Amino acid sequence: MTNDDRYRRGVGVMLLNSQGKVFVGARIDNTDEAWQMPQGGIDESDDDEWATAIRELEEETGIPPHLVERISDCPERLKYDLPPELRGKLWGGKYKGQDQDWFLARFLGDDRDININTKHPEFREWKWIEPRQLPELIVPFKRDLYRRLLSEFADHL
Repeated sequence: MTNDDRYRRGVGVMLLNSQGKVFVGARIDNTDEAWQMPQGGIDESDDDEWATAIRELEEETGIPPHLVERISDCPERLKYDLPPELRGKLWGGKYKGQDQDWFLARFLGDDRDININTKHPEFREWKWIEPRQLPELIVPFKRDLYRRLLSEFADHL
């Protein structure tokens, strides 16, 4: 697969708690009732997708790496396109969407270990939801990607 420089490289984590529910957060920069799983960009200096995913998870949720257990990887990178009205606003207009490596992980701590008031907060609130609720809670342009993740990780959910 060739790298498409119109897509920002990134990672995402579907984090499950002990009841099999998924962590989602409401972004600070979006006032809509849209929730998403932790995700972030890969810098050129990042050489390991899982390490990047764990770093992004900690930056967004305050969850330390030792409280996260890797369960599964999505077998291929998943892309989404930004709607045209957002393309010029996000990432300096450089990208038309993201090309992401996704991981399924288990949260080994308890809710007290989560702190979204991080150094650079991205979420205004968070909650645990049933996996099947993911597509209806995410922004419309990411729904197909979330449906695909539910399919890819179905054996573990």
